[in-house]
Amino acid sequence: MINRRAMLQGVVGAGAGAALLADMNNAAIAQDATPIPVGSALPMSGIAAADGIEFKNGLDLAAEEINAAGGILGRPVEIHIEDTKEMGADLVSQSMQRLIDRFTAPVIINGYNLGTNMIEMDVAADNDVIMMHYNTLISHNEKFKTDPARYYSSFQGDPPEFWYGPGCLNFLKTLATDGKWKAPNKKIAIIPSANEYSIVIANAIRDKAAEYGFEVSLFETVPFPTNQWGPTLAKLRQDPPAAILVTHFLPQDLAQFMVQFLVEPINSLIYMQYGPSLPAFREIGGEAVNGVVYSTVIGCLPDDFSKSFRESYRAKFGPNSAYITGSQTYDGLWMWALAAAIAGGPGEPFNKEQTTKVANAMKRLVYRGVNGTYRADPAGQSAFCYPTQVADPSLGMPHQFLQHQDYKTDPKLIAPVLYATDSFVLPPWIK
Repeated sequence: MINRRAMLQGVVGAGAGAALLADMNNAAIAQDATPIPVGSALPMSGIAAADGIEFKNGLDLAAEEINAAGGILGRPVEIHIEDTKEMGADLVSQSMQRLIDRFTAPVIINGYNLGTNMIEMDVAADNDVIMMHYNTLISHNEKFKTDPARYYSSFQGDPPEFWYGPGCLNFLKTLATDGKWKAPNKKIAIIPSANEYSIVIANAIRDKAAEYGFEVSLFETVPFPTNQWGPTLAKLRQDPPAAILVTHFLPQDLAQFMVQFLVEPINSLIYMQYGPSLPAFREIGGEAVNGVVYSTVIGCLPDDFSKSFRESYRAKFGPNSAYITGSQTYDGLWMWALAAAIAGGPGEPFNKEQTTKVANAMKRLVYRGVNGTYRADPAGQSAFCYPTQVADPSLGMPHQFLQHQDYKTDPKLIAPVLYATDSFVLPPWIK
């Protein structure tokens, strides 16, 4: 029988997912066993190719596990990828439409794509397919609010980037309050790059700084991409802040920042955005990255719950593979598969009635995956953020703060406290 309690409560975890699907498959009447096409529009080449590869890996591993459990009501899932290359609205929308037209994909699960103006939501609406993505943009929420009935089938699998702002400030304040960091002054420097994601986070930090007791001494936008940090570093050295907050996110560029910073370091704590989670940051920066703090509102937690996933991922894709990225699409496919099974099947493009059933199931599920807990915010259909948006860790995805303490090993999770595995250590350049 189906796990009735799990279905009634709408709560299921990654480990329970296979058992729930197996129960459903055993209970289901024999159905068509043709594969269900799952589409994904990913940057498999270009500046974000490293992430694109990991997003594909996450889908492949989830599909393998779902199919081993019996598929969705007896039907296996089959992954189809379209390369969005340098991304942007035209390339992403065309890639998604090809997945629908060529493969009749009822669902598209993307990682992130830059510069799309959330056109993905229009493609999903025009074709009545489920679309889940990890763009991490407040513009998803804002667009959803303009017409919830039209964008009913679009979901953001993580909290929007806005929450990085208050989350980062709260982290710094807590470090100082707890005596783990003696800030030499109240100044913070904010360094975004010229893209929506970086600027929204930087603006959120700037606008909330005074509430947390900080003053902004420098706000400087750099090109995207960039690896020439000399002019910015010169300004930082002229007026050293207590903390430097870099919201640019490409790992190779951030590694160069650290290499160039350590030529003449100052006593500033350094926080960076997302990029340090990727192997390229450590590979390029080497010892120079030790001490860097970064955060992510979504990433595979280093806990017992995700242990089997982490081991399976690296066994399948290599010891240097970035499961922290692949975990996103992995959880996304599992969530959709469970919702499709609960709804009685995945449907197909232009079948609004069935797609609505799947969407409604996704809205009701509270899913504990390897990245934490996903629960759809009804006001924007993205994940809730813990602890700055919701105080209950069982109903929000943790905003994780990690630190590179030894570039030869994985970074250490130092906050939030309920998830932390290690403690913050003072960076070696701070005297």
